[in-house]
Amino acid sequence: MLDQKRKLAYFPGCSLSTSAKENNSSLIHFFKRVGISLIELEDWNCCGSSSAHSTNNNLAEQLPARNLSLVPAGQSLMVACPSCYLRLKHCQLEIQKDSKLLQKYKKQFGRVINPDLNILHFFEVIDQLNLKKNTQFSISSLNGLRCAPYYGCMLARPPEMRHEKNHYGLMEGILRNLGAEPVRWSYASRCCGTFLSVVRPDIATKLVNQIISNSVSCKADCIVTACAMCHMNIEIRCNLPHPIPVMHFSELLSLAIGEVPKNGWFDRHLIDPLPLLKRKKIL
Repeated sequence: MLDQKRKLAYFPGCSLSTSAKENNSSLIHFFKRVGISLIELEDWNCCGSSSAHSTNNNLAEQLPARNLSLVPAGQSLMVACPSCYLRLKHCQLEIQKDSKLLQKYKKQFGRVINPDLNILHFFEVIDQLNLKKNTQFSISSLNGLRCAPYYGCMLARPPEMRHEKNHYGLMEGILRNLGAEPVRWSYASRCCGTFLSVVRPDIATKLVNQIISNSVSCKADCIVTACAMCHMNIEIRCNLPHPIPVMHFSELLSLAIGEVPKNGWFDRHLIDPLPLLKRKKIL
């Protein structure tokens, strides 16, 4: 089980530091409330995400490796973004397969990378928290909020990571425990278009409209995302007349434990979730 009052090294990544600041803020609020301190890596850099590994193999290897070299000895590393998690974990697997890479990166960065570093997606951390029985905080019901949990495609991972833990179903279980009603729908892991949103918005719009249309047909009140990039794409690329709100999973976790939104969490949403949350008496 997860020790309370624990410190975790934390890699926020570019999206949570820019376009999804509300995701980052609500995530930090939630973990602080349950007694876990997230210590942001000092001087972290972009993991490379889709851009680097699509255009420059060397850069795609070095960017995540440098981040791994920054993790203090003896600490686990938590990552919230599925794309960042994918790049960091893939880099670690390459290091474990080729010991020469350890010496290469030690010479390049002047720091030692722990090949057995415990890299955790934030799902793995909250999976060990019993939100019903933890006595350190009180649970506020999500009052039957009908949610369409959206994992996106990154957590499906490529074949070389097929032995990693499968997190599908985790959001449904936790949301149900917190008083929400997860809906069953067909697009929980459908790709939103990711970075095609920039170069081929026509493709991203088609994919996003299909995702939202399916959630609406299942009578969902909102979509709950596990990925900041997915959240942004669903909001900016939808051109349907009546889209439903899109919530970060971390925002609902914070609301459920009684954390009042601060620093404009919902002001940053393009589809205002406040009318829905007030109608459901969650706020």
